[in-house]
Amino acid sequence: MDKKLLKEFLDEKVVQYNNPQFIESDPIQIPHRFSRKEDIEISGFLVATIAWGQRKTIINNGLKLMDLMGDSPYDFVMQFSEKDEERLSGFVHRTFNSIDLTYFMYALQHIYQNHSGMEIIFSTHAKNDSLQLAIHHFKKVFFELPHPKRTQKHVSDPLKNSAAKRINMFLRWMVRNDQAGVDFGIWNSLAPSQLSCPLDVHSGNVARKLKLLKRKQNDGKALSELDTALRSLDNVDPVKYDFALFGLGVFEGF
Repeated sequence: MDKKLLKEFLDEKVVQYNNPQFIESDPIQIPHRFSRKEDIEISGFLVATIAWGQRKTIINNGLKLMDLMGDSPYDFVMQFSEKDEERLSGFVHRTFNSIDLTYFMYALQHIYQNHSGMEIIFSTHAKNDSLQLAIHHFKKVFFELPHPKRTQKHVSDPLKNSAAKRINMFLRWMVRNDQAGVDFGIWNSLAPSQLSCPLDVHSGNVARKLKLLKRKQNDGKALSELDTALRSLDNVDPVKYDFALFGLGVFEGF
């Protein structure tokens, strides 16, 4: 398939999947329960953090998380203290457990109290064509407080060759604003052109079949390769193709 035909094919798939029907079966449905910016950010970040494994389980555990937080994530984070730790006891999603979740509450509280929120950390360290360095700096800020060593693995670092799929997905949710009704576009200090595709087994396999990606591992080097390919198709909004790659893989078995 030549580049022109490939772009036409993928653009059609973007239209097919980038619409409100996509929300019904995707973890993004959970931040869509909220309207306040901080509630969307925090619920989105937490749900993206546990977004690996079966989608139904991710959604169910995301809903459980919101219930534990009284369906008011920002207020819960800002008021969180030692007396609230027991409330989180027993939460588990694969290797992410209540020990990790408890630290996440304190880390998010620290970020909103002392760093003016998540958006400003990412925008301060953003490059014109990438947010991967910004993710690295976000992780440094996130773990400024004393923390269990085990919890570090739940925030990826692109400078250690991670594809950082979950944070890149979270950033897509926050930054893209194409009026399609799926992504939120509430972070105006960043542009869609700076985003990277959330690279996972589905999008990676489809990208290889379409000759957008040669590298076999889904790591940071593969993400860079895929970034270049997607930017050659649309350098203003390259990550819209996440809908096409993911949809082809998950819903069509491409």
